[in-house]
Amino acid sequence: MNNLLISGFSDEISADFNTQLEVVKKLGMHYISLRGIDGRNIGDFSVDEIRDDVLPRLQKAEIGVSSIGSPIGKILIDDDSGFEEQKQMLHTICKICSLLDCKYIRIFSFYIPKGEEADKYRENVISKLKEFAAIAKSYDIILLHENEKDIYGDIGRRCKEILHEVGSASFKAIFDFANFVQCGEEPKKCYDLLKDDIVYIHIKDAVSETGQNVVCGTGQGRIPEILELAMDEGYQGFLTLEPHLVLFDSLKDLELEESLHFIENNEALTGASAYKLQYESLLDILNQITSKEEV
Repeated sequence: MNNLLISGFSDEISADFNTQLEVVKKLGMHYISLRGIDGRNIGDFSVDEIRDDVLPRLQKAEIGVSSIGSPIGKILIDDDSGFEEQKQMLHTICKICSLLDCKYIRIFSFYIPKGEEADKYRENVISKLKEFAAIAKSYDIILLHENEKDIYGDIGRRCKEILHEVGSASFKAIFDFANFVQCGEEPKKCYDLLKDDIVYIHIKDAVSETGQNVVCGTGQGRIPEILELAMDEGYQGFLTLEPHLVLFDSLKDLELEESLHFIENNEALTGASAYKLQYESLLDILNQITSKEEV
């Protein structure tokens, strides 16, 4: 457990960045994944804005950045003008990453047009991801592909394909338990298939019957089992909270409209309390794993 670091998407706490940092610091956490800042997505910031406004606040709070939660790759695969714009955005985000002493940028592998077979876009997806990876390599940054719903790499087989075909040390995998559940995949089989390329883990759980996001360890993500296995196999890195237990301000910019029903608008929870609940639940899971190892 000493080699694991806990981070999280703090914009699920509040749109206000100062509030995010206050809550994270109060919980005793030392890292965040940077995505939404004062109601704006990280992809909309310039390097100067991050240097002049965001970095000083991070430094004052003594909070580091584990990854940049970028929107790169969350466009339709046939949106070529959007792809060109995203390549320019990626150059900027890589510079921001370096400024923040962070080496990871979360990306996606493109939305597939509704009603069409994903596999027919395989070559186009891989070609464009290779271009992204080449940009990241020039900055010594690692892109992390997330197995997001509704994109090309939403299931284990296609995640494996693109990781193999891109074949770059600058292109690795995030493992997201809930997203695999919501795509009808078996998380343990996906972990076994992808583990050699997994360098980052999102802590998000879901129930298979409805796809609803739930507190980590209470769904079908098999989080305790897979985390224990990953730790036994030498995983060293970040476990990043992404609770998705309540609707939060920037969510409409992150998900397709039809995906929003996976997140229950639970009026009993605030963003801060949901984040705290997920954090404490993860700590319980890790403590149980550690206790088993000590027996």
